[in-house]
Formats: sequence, C-alpha cells, structure tokens
Amino acid sequence: MAKELTKSYIDRQNILNNPYALAEIKKAANLQGVEFEGETWLIKEQAAQFFQVDTRTIERYLKECEKELSGSGYRVLRGKSLSELKLSIKRQFATDMNVGTKTTQLGIFNFRAFLNLAMLLTESETARLLRQMVLDVVIDTINQRTKGGTKYINQRDEDFIISLFQEEDYRKDFTDALKDCVSMGKFKYPLFTDKIYKSIFKENAKEYRKILKLETKDKTRDTFYSEILDLVSSYEYGFAQKIKEEFGRLRRELNYEEVNNIFLKFESEAHWKPLLEKARTKMASRDLCFREALHEKLKDHIAPLNADEFERFIGEKSKELSERLEETKDVFKRLKDRQ
Repeated sequence: MAKELTKSYIDRQNILNNPYALAEIKKAANLQGVEFEGETWLIKEQAAQFFQVDTRTIERYLKECEKELSGSGYRVLRGKSLSELKLSIKRQFATDMNVGTKTTQLGIFNFRAFLNLAMLLTESETARLLRQMVLDVVIDTINQRTKGGTKYINQRDEDFIISLFQEEDYRKDFTDALKDCVSMGKFKYPLFTDKIYKSIFKENAKEYRKILKLETKDKTRDTFYSEILDLVSSYEYGFAQKIKEEFGRLRRELNYEEVNNIFLKFESEAHWKPLLEKARTKMASRDLCFREALHEKLKDHIAPLNADEFERFIGEKSKELSERLEETKDVFKRLKDRQ
C-alpha cells in the first residue's frame, strides 16, 4: 500500500514513533549538525540548505505545522539555552556557522523534527528522495526484526499464547452450546462465528482473510492480536451461556430466529462499547502500520502507534512463537491441570 507521507499524519507518526526504524534512518541519513544536550541539532538555515529551499519556505511550514513539528522536537531557544548553543557552535564550527551575536531567539531541529519536516515538504526534491529512503528503511527494519514477514506479527506479543490457549476453551463452550442447544445444521458454526466477528471488527471471516491476504492453509485466529482473541473469547463464552439459559427455559432446541434474537440483545449490552472501541483501534492501527493492511470499515479508528507498540511487536520483548512456546510450557501445564 503506497504511503503519501506529505498527506498522512498517521503514517508520519508511525515512522517517528518507531525507535528501531528511526535509528536506522539516522544512520543512513548521516546528518551533520550541532551536538547539543546529547542530540544532533540543525538550525533553520541548515535545514533550508539541506533541502535546497528558501528559509521562508521553512518558516511557512513552521507556522502551518507548528504543533506537529514542536511535538517532534523542534525548539525555539532563548536566553541561557541560546547562549549555550552558541558556545557549542563556536567550539564545533569555529567561524563556519555564524548565528549572529544579536540573535535573541533561534529555532532548532533535532533529528526527529528534521525528519518530520522532510515528510511535510512538497517543494523539495531532496525531501522527496529522503522520504523514499525512509519508507524503504522502515519496511526493511520491520522485515528484519520479524525475520521476513508480518502475517503473524501478532504472535510476537508475549500475551498472545495465553490468549490463544484460553480462547480454545471458550471456543469449545460456544460450539458445544450450538451443538447441544440449536437445531440448525452445521452451517450454524460459521454463521454465528461471523456474527461475532462482524460485531467486533465489522468484517466476516472471508472479508478479514481477503484484507490480510491469507492463504487457504492460514488459520484466521492465528493472526488475531491478543486483545481481539480476548474479546472473541468473551463474546463466545457469554453468548454460549445465553443460549444455554434459553435452552433450559424452553426445554427444547432453539431455531435460528431465536438464537439470532439472543445475539442481537447480547451484542447491544452497554458494557461492550469501550471494549469494542479499544479493540477496533488496536486492530486497525496495528494492521495498517505493520501489515500495510487497511480495514476500510474501521478506518475511523486508525491512530498512530506509540513507541511501546513497536517495542511490543518488533522490540527486544517480542519473540518468535517457537521461543514463546518453549518458555511457557510450565504455564500451559498449570492451566491444563486446572481443567
């Protein structure tokens, strides 16, 4: 999916909030600036020279995108901080960079703010080339850290295995309730599973699989994030109990209309709303960033990922499923013993 960084705030923030990609981009850019307070900074004139634009162009972007650039690290120095920067410039550049003794305030870009500016500038060919390099580095970084693929990036989360393991038990409660209490044929299993999926993330299994480009051999639930698995489990278990209660009350198998009415009432219960909003945001935002998969029906829920999300799925805490399985053998045994 092509990313237009100059137009998409979310895509820009997903790059700026990814510390692993940011480190690789910084190395590739090899930016020369002033070392100050433990960071590399560029003054406005340096940024204009790098991008081969007039300083007035930089000033216009600073005015139009002040909140975004300031949030990325752009600063305006005055007083003591400005004096200390001037001393740093003098030590590092001697007379090669002249800020001016009468300058009373000075705007400076750290690397994050400089990169943010590059992702906004439409007038600069240099910025366009830098954006292309950035996109390539981001893709390479994610692929390297996930060993070549993001289809199962959800499984790198330390919460995934337990969620999947517990979901299997709740799934059995659900299918048993359908088997024992509902008169419909075998199509009742995928039918009501799809109703759960559509209630949670507005897509049935077929739609979801198409968006993620899953192959026939791929199991849908193996691609769910732990929060989605937990919510599916809650739906399946709660819905199963409602079916059993109605079966016990009527003392006969239920038909489609009766089960569907139970579900419509069940999914409209108020306590689901905050859980659904959170799950939809997690799924839509992560899939767009990591899998480049757009859930069109959830596009209003897409938000930038924060640094913790990148740590969770591609950072030091993330691991391959095989490693997780080895680490959690004892946990599985304890859970099984409780059954």
